[in-house]
Amino acid sequence: MSALRSILFTAALLVITPPYALLALATFPLPPLVRYRVISGWSRAVLFLVRRLLCIDWKVEGHENLPARPAVILSQHQSAWETIAFQHIFPPQVYILKRELLWIPFFGWGLALMSPIAIDRSRGFAALRNIARRGRERLEQGFWVVIFPEGTRVAPGERRAYQLGGAWLAAASGAPIVPVAHNAGRVWPRNAFIKRPGTVTVRIGPPIESRDRDPKMLNSLAETWIEEQQKALC
Repeated sequence: MSALRSILFTAALLVITPPYALLALATFPLPPLVRYRVISGWSRAVLFLVRRLLCIDWKVEGHENLPARPAVILSQHQSAWETIAFQHIFPPQVYILKRELLWIPFFGWGLALMSPIAIDRSRGFAALRNIARRGRERLEQGFWVVIFPEGTRVAPGERRAYQLGGAWLAAASGAPIVPVAHNAGRVWPRNAFIKRPGTVTVRIGPPIESRDRDPKMLNSLAETWIEEQQKALC
């Protein structure tokens, strides 16, 4: 049944994504936040399919920890699920991502219109400066900024070094960091066609204030909280 459900889900994605990408292109003249609200309707439709076809549900713990002002979200990246669901769990947001994602037909076109911070990872320190400059602009526009500090999808229970980009932005802008842990990889494994029924738990931690703290300290504080939660969730 999981295989059949996954086939039906993929077929449904192929049906709804191209026309929604054309709708996304039509939002180009609109202000960034208005564009976001229109384009994020695609993810709302996908979440409906996820719940109905894949039988994947979710619950959120710690929603009361979200600060009143835009923040930097640091989260572990396990699957495509969180990139879709976060759009409706958190306030309007932009992602720090590798620029190659914007080259994907239809999906990348819509993504490009959601004001992401696309970076060239090979540029090292120049990429960090780009994150700080453009990240401050997005925060001032009212967006939250989401970054997966491990830089790639990591299976539940595994670890990779946390990169400094998100903590660098928080320190440069004064925005708080919101650490997030989840276990989406248990039902939607990395690069797996077949998804399994189940419930994803998203756990939101207390905000970490960035003022008077350097990026390395902020990164360490976020990593410690996230990894401790991962032990319980995964």
